[in-house]
Amino acid sequence: MKAIWNNQIIAESDDTIVIENNHYFPKESINREFFKHSESHSVCPWKGEASYYTIEVDGKKNIDAAWYYPEVSDLAKSIKGHVAFWKGVEVVK
Repeated sequence: MKAIWNNQIIAESDDTIVIENNHYFPKESINREFFKHSESHSVCPWKGEASYYTIEVDGKKNIDAAWYYPEVSDLAKSIKGHVAFWKGVEVVK
């Protein structure tokens, strides 16, 4: 699977985990040069507290377009160390 934004592959892996129709990519599969830590957080009742990345490609920013769970609940152990996308990031084979 590939995650693409602004015509750039920002993550690529054959080992994603799909939960709630979102592909979670292993953190080692993201191209870190495009990811900037965000101060944003949200809470999922069954996964835990999410943290976010802003994606920046060729000077364009997609604020909080990637999320991950630094600490996951017991129910979500499979996505520890994984990153998912939204806000226009295209995930394709």
